[in-house]
Amino acid sequence: MQLDLTDVALFVRVCATRKLGQAGREFGLSPAATSARIAQLEQHLGARLLHRTTRSVTLTQDGEAFLDKATQLLDAAAQAEAAVGRGAEAPQGLLRVAASVSFGRQHIVPALADFLAQYPGIRLDLRLSDTIIDMAANGIDVAVRIGPLRDSAMVARVLAKNRLLLVAAPAYLAAHGTPATPHDLLGHQCLVLDSAHPWPMRLRDGSVVKLDVGGRFRSDNGEALRDAAVAGLGIALQSSWAVYQQVRGGSLVQVLADWEVAYDSYISAVYLHRSFLPPKTRAFIDYFAARFGEHPYWEQDGAPTVPSPSSSPGAGRGRGSRN
Repeated sequence: MQLDLTDVALFVRVCATRKLGQAGREFGLSPAATSARIAQLEQHLGARLLHRTTRSVTLTQDGEAFLDKATQLLDAAAQAEAAVGRGAEAPQGLLRVAASVSFGRQHIVPALADFLAQYPGIRLDLRLSDTIIDMAANGIDVAVRIGPLRDSAMVARVLAKNRLLLVAAPAYLAAHGTPATPHDLLGHQCLVLDSAHPWPMRLRDGSVVKLDVGGRFRSDNGEALRDAAVAGLGIALQSSWAVYQQVRGGSLVQVLADWEVAYDSYISAVYLHRSFLPPKTRAFIDYFAARFGEHPYWEQDGAPTVPSPSSSPGAGRGRGSRN
């Protein structure tokens, strides 16, 4: 009996989800049928791959060893399929994408109707989370991450620069005054994101000062801070993609627009270090690289003013990023 690739793919999804039922539903299988297919695979291999209870699924030592080879086998099969026939003509198959909640809702989901219309052979599974998802363990093909590029075993392609700016409600500035220099921020109510403190500002002489700003409200969620700024609670440091609609509508205005936030951050498509990039993954990356680009739509037509950026790095191996 030959190895059944469907059983192998099912096993990989069980390992990713740690739930037989959830993995089985993705394959159109009942829990009983899923368990039977895994048992069939174990019988074929002559090894127990999973410890199964009513509440949990864990890998055995043989299962851990087989998982890596199973993933490589599925990648090789996808590569072979994509090289000939319909696979060579158009991207197809299930594409699993991860992104942060805010960016995904605001800038990926609105584009999916057009993307899927262009690529009718692709089915898309979008996972939105503000935590870093283990791409290998969860079977993620590509993740859209926001932050500085970092050394990594993964490959990152820059989709756009993540430019930061300071914003506040007109009512707040009317009541408390408008800062004229970065150091003036120290006397204001500043809405601080836990992961972005202190605030780095570039001075006129080119030096960078890190301002230990603070105020009566802070959060670990950027959307909460944006909404707090709209409510007049203080000055917020935000990505231009997150506040462009509020700036255009006038509920937020820029503060210190002529001063640069000294923080190199990018919106990147990150994928595992592989010698082969499946057509479905390449299609997604190319689509959003063209949609965003060096001058994305959220920085045009009345959007916030940002200092002229330095040239953005391109794709390259060993460059990763964080949400």
